[in-house]
Order: sequence, then C-alpha cells, then structure tokens
Amino acid sequence: MSARITGPRLLLTTDAVGGVWRYSVDLAHGLARHGVTSILAVLGPAPDAAQRAEARDLQLVDTGLPLDWTAENPAALAQAGPRLSTLAALLGASSVHLHAPALAAHAAWPVPTVVVAHSDVGTWWHAMRKGPMPPDLAWRMSATAAGLARAGAVIAPTAAHAADVRAVYGTPTITVVHNGAAPETPNGVLDHPDRAVLTAGRLWDEAKGAALLDQAASGLGAPVRAAGAVQGPVGGRTDLPNLELLGVLDRSAMARAYAAATVFASAARYEPFGLSVLEAAAAGMRLVLRDTPGFRELWDGAARFVTQDADWPGALRVALDDEGDGGAQVRAARYTVDAMVEGTLAVHQGIA
Repeated sequence: MSARITGPRLLLTTDAVGGVWRYSVDLAHGLARHGVTSILAVLGPAPDAAQRAEARDLQLVDTGLPLDWTAENPAALAQAGPRLSTLAALLGASSVHLHAPALAAHAAWPVPTVVVAHSDVGTWWHAMRKGPMPPDLAWRMSATAAGLARAGAVIAPTAAHAADVRAVYGTPTITVVHNGAAPETPNGVLDHPDRAVLTAGRLWDEAKGAALLDQAASGLGAPVRAAGAVQGPVGGRTDLPNLELLGVLDRSAMARAYAAATVFASAARYEPFGLSVLEAAAAGMRLVLRDTPGFRELWDGAARFVTQDADWPGALRVALDDEGDGGAQVRAARYTVDAMVEGTLAVHQGIA
C-alpha cells in the first residue's frame, strides 16, 4: 500500500535553472496520482514559456525570491524562509518540501518540513576546492547547515551524496530517495542516431566538466554536442569552441537530442545524481561517465567509467564504435518517477 501525506496539499519549492525543475514537475505530477495537490513555488529566475507549458496543469507561484546561491547577502536569503512559511499557511499546505536546505534556516514552519539535498555550496567546495571557503560562500554554507538542522527530515538522491552531506555538515539521518525519470518519446520521425556524443547540463558550472569534453572533442572524428547554458544566471561563462552547442532545450527537444546521438558523456566532478544521465540511458544511449562514487552507485556495470582526464578521447572512441547500450536502458528502469514518488511520500508520512 502506498504511503499518504496527511492532507491533500504540499508546498513544493523549485527553481527553473537546472535539473531541479524537471525533478519538481515530475514529482508534482506523480503526487497528483496519489491524490496530493502540489503548489510549485518557484525561486530565482522565472520559468520560461516552455517550462510553464510543462507545468500548465499544476499550481505555479512565481515568488520572486532568491535562491540560496543567487541571493546577494544573508539578509536577502533570510527573507525567503518566512515568506515561504507564510505562503504555506495561506495555501493550507499540510506539508512542505524544500529543494534547498538553506530555505529552512530562517523560518518557523507551520507544518512538517522535508528538505532535499540536491546540491549545495559546502559539498560543491569539498569536491572542487581545497582550503578555507571565501566569505561569500561561507555564509551560504552556514545557512545550509542551519536548514539541515531544522528540517523534519532530509532526503538525498544517492547514498554517495548523503555521505558527502554527512561528512560536511554532520547531518545524522538522511533518507536516500533516488531521482526518477519518465522516458520521453521524441516527436516526429527520426533517422538512425548519428555517430555522435551528447552531454547536457549547466555548461557554465566547472563542476560539470564541459571544458574537459571540449578538449576531448578536438580530433575525435565525431561531433560532441552540448545542451545547456554556457552562462550562469549570476555571471560565469565558459567558451567551448570544439563542442556543437545546442543551447537550452525544452523537454521535447532534449528527447530528440537523446535520440539523435549514440553516446552520452558526463565528465562531472560534482554530480549528486545526474538526471540527464538517467534520461539518456532511458533513451537507449551508451554512457561514458567520470568515475565518481555517485555514478558508480547508479550505473556500475551499465556504463564505461573514465578515471584519468587523458583517457576521455579514447573512451569516447570506444563507446562510439560499440554496439548496444551496455545495459544502461535496463538499469534506467530501476529509477522511475513512481519509485521516487513512493519514497518521497514515505518520508513525509514519517514526520506527519
């Protein structure tokens, strides 16, 4: 029997910048099948027209509030929690699901609150840097720590990321609920996929490793396509001259991109889950991934792993000349939206 939230309404925060949007929309649709109405509260940049179309049958509130990583100062971030708490009370929410732990730091919530550790500056710094954290990141990390401490429950998308959160913040209890994806059928008739590589994500974020794939693309003898933004919402831009840049694609266009290439690559050094990897696997693509604990947890035995940066060109060539998907599509069937929804419902029920 499925778990149930006590009451029919859930305030679900999200942002329109990365994979959290897809996670939130799929989760809200899945919760609706269990009789739970989700109100999506968007923080940070407003959703574009395509994203609004994806959420057209959901209740969407564009809050205008900053994200933990776009807020200019602690005071700006501190406003978000109380305003969301008030919104939860006004909407009669029976539970709150926060996509960033820092949002829980400065509010007295009227109902049980679950936070999801999708990503944060503390674990990002631990993966990408050494030494003391600069002040502009340190206060964001402090807010994340306070939010994790105040949450009724904490969810992480992989056991590997849960271990990172525990190591950085000392959070004692974290429930692992793997993200899920529903396979998308591309519109129109497609020819056989090209002998090509695809990557996707926040290309401007150095943690995603797009620059490494750009180096590997030189002389590869096959196109390496990249979907996503090359400039971040608060600055930061990357030049990728050897990649075929596709821009930011909506869900339908991404489905066509997955269907049009044979290999999906992620050289990310910091990737708490990797929703685009799951979508690519579900579409039948072969996977070439950086050898990280998170990717091993999800895809061991169903992907080709790369340990050394210098090995990327060779690994991509082997994958391009391979046949089949190496078991990635079968493995992807484990990580469904239904399983994600069931796990999320169980966590909310546990603190209701």
